[in-house]
Amino acid sequence: MDKLKVIVTGLIGQHYGMGGVTWDYLQYLIGLKILGHEVYYIEDSGEWPYNFTGGPTGDQWEAKDCDQNIRHIHQVLQRYGLENNWAYRYPVSNTWFGMSETKRKNVIKEADILLNVSGTLMTPEYYREVKKLVYIDSDPGFTELKMRESRFRERVIGHDCFFSFGELLSSKKTDSGIKWLPTRSPIVLSEWGSAPAKSDHYTTIMNWTSYKPLEKEGRVYGQKDVEFIKFLELPQRKKECSFEVAMAPLQHDNWKTKSPSGKDLGNFKSPQELLTRFGWKLTDAHQKCNTMDNYREYISNSRAEWSVAKGGYVVDKSGWFSCRTACYLAAGKPAIVQNTGFDQIFPTGFGLFAFESMEEIENAVELVEGNYTYHCEKAKELAKAYLDSDKVLSVLIDSVSS
Repeated sequence: MDKLKVIVTGLIGQHYGMGGVTWDYLQYLIGLKILGHEVYYIEDSGEWPYNFTGGPTGDQWEAKDCDQNIRHIHQVLQRYGLENNWAYRYPVSNTWFGMSETKRKNVIKEADILLNVSGTLMTPEYYREVKKLVYIDSDPGFTELKMRESRFRERVIGHDCFFSFGELLSSKKTDSGIKWLPTRSPIVLSEWGSAPAKSDHYTTIMNWTSYKPLEKEGRVYGQKDVEFIKFLELPQRKKECSFEVAMAPLQHDNWKTKSPSGKDLGNFKSPQELLTRFGWKLTDAHQKCNTMDNYREYISNSRAEWSVAKGGYVVDKSGWFSCRTACYLAAGKPAIVQNTGFDQIFPTGFGLFAFESMEEIENAVELVEGNYTYHCEKAKELAKAYLDSDKVLSVLIDSVSS
């Protein structure tokens, strides 16, 4: 493989208080560097910097500075010898930080590939000097639906190559007309050990909901909340096990919800109150998973993962696979996660389990508990075979370069 100059985009600075987000983009940079490529990170999302609790820095819509954001980018990349290879644009004053203007412009002019991970680049057309602009869709189904908006569609189709975490989309005709090529989250295995679990909890790290549901042909593309409610009774049905959710604090007034059968579950001030009522253990993700090290430690200390997926992924069955679950597997932790069609891509039943019903969850838990060490080993093997950044990124780069 020839040595290439590659730019990776992302939101490392934007969400500096979310360790998982840092890993989402960082593993592209580390993995590409390990392969021998010359890598650079550019964050030009046009989004105003957010503070630790997820709100805009300063008063309601007045971002006052980005000191914490750029400090985080520098410190993270410095750990991997990339402290001089990053640039961040502060949109409030249209000010750049990191690389000098001359170096940044030269990097863009000379780059072979730009990986627009999760479509985080606000204006891809400004980077047209790069030989190949590559869009990496990490939100399959939702991305296609959002392309009904002309401005968003223009942002996407201005690229040269298109990849999606919805790996099964490669065999389907899409409304956008885009031929999505399959890809998945690259995991740098050397960053994830196999430490024994210090907790007996089955855990996950999640947002309750991110944005309003979208609709297509009568099908609702919802968030995790609509799926989680289907399995609220899990801790009560598997009392011998402990289930914990790391989630950011949320508060609602007179919030109501219903069970899948339509039964009114009552009023709750927050999703946390609802989950606690049904026996779930809760922890604050802003405290336990705020840095990349804390995020990794939380996963490594877990007994295994249990998680639902966004409702849209469940409906679409595109084969989307969570970058978070990939990290659990890399850390040697079994994962029991809601099926999005990924059982057509990854082997399941050993270390990784895909569920659609409560009964399938219960069976998977019994298998894991019946031979825990075996399933930990299988989880690690699966990560090495299917998620290793060396393999994932080599295929991606070869596909773009061909």
